[in-house]
Amino acid sequence: MMAALGQQITGALRGSCRRPGFRRGCQASLEQQFQTLRLDSGANQKRLMTTGDYSDYQRAAEEQINAAPPLDLNSLRLAKHARAIPVSPSYFSRQSQFNDSYIVLQKLAQSFKNLPRIPTSDVERVNWSSLENIRQVLGEPIRASDYAKCMKLVKDLHAIHPQLKVKSVVDALEFFKHHTQGFTNVAKPIPIDKFGRAVGVGKRKSSVARAWVVEGTGEIIVNGKTLAEAFGRVHDRESAIWALRATDRVDKYNVWAVVEGGGTTGQAEALTLAVAKGLMAHEPALKPALRRAGCVTRDPRKVERKKAGHVKARKSPTWVKR
Repeated sequence: MMAALGQQITGALRGSCRRPGFRRGCQASLEQQFQTLRLDSGANQKRLMTTGDYSDYQRAAEEQINAAPPLDLNSLRLAKHARAIPVSPSYFSRQSQFNDSYIVLQKLAQSFKNLPRIPTSDVERVNWSSLENIRQVLGEPIRASDYAKCMKLVKDLHAIHPQLKVKSVVDALEFFKHHTQGFTNVAKPIPIDKFGRAVGVGKRKSSVARAWVVEGTGEIIVNGKTLAEAFGRVHDRESAIWALRATDRVDKYNVWAVVEGGGTTGQAEALTLAVAKGLMAHEPALKPALRRAGCVTRDPRKVERKKAGHVKARKSPTWVKR
């Protein structure tokens, strides 16, 4: 029953849509609605113009279209807690100061890589700071490999021709220079007193020797004793007067010496340096001969200290498995 009723309603609707004037009637109704809207909008516009409300409406629309007024930065409320910006990109590194210096050297080397370099033999000799000195000055755990890379850049920039070296390069290199320059320091000359004596000081291991050298017949006194009484070994006697023997001055100068500390070998070798210094005060021309004989430079070697748990410096006790 319900199915038949539904079919009748569907057929009636289809028949109404198939009528010849149905589509034209639909179009006519739409055109009438549009015409009504145009008339209503025109009437509203005329009403606004006659009543004077249209200007207010246009003014309100223009105010909405206009851009926003400029911001007053003084009236803005800034954040109470701002994020701190690090001074340098290496701030969070364990080697912040050293990294900053290394970055500056890299930029300078890149900027002035085309400047001419002078030969290594003509470069001014400079005593650069060692790795330990830089670690103490900066207080940072600098690795030896990083220090080697940095010193390579330093020496390359130092080789730039002096007339072309700018102030920024000089300032960057000044940090890596040692506070005392051994190549520019001049040793104080040893004076000769009114009695014709020249005193020289020498050290070896834990021994210290002071020798007064004066022109004479070859007499040598060590701590108030003769050379044979002071040193029982022949090798120590030869070491004590080696500076005089190497220059053939054994019978031309008298030596009065005071030695202390260490053993006989250390005292004898300390006396070698002391006598050589006193001899150079009398005859400066003997320095090349004394240098060839090894009497001018101090011997820095010392006995290595004993370690805990070892028999000696390197020797360990015998290890037995069972």
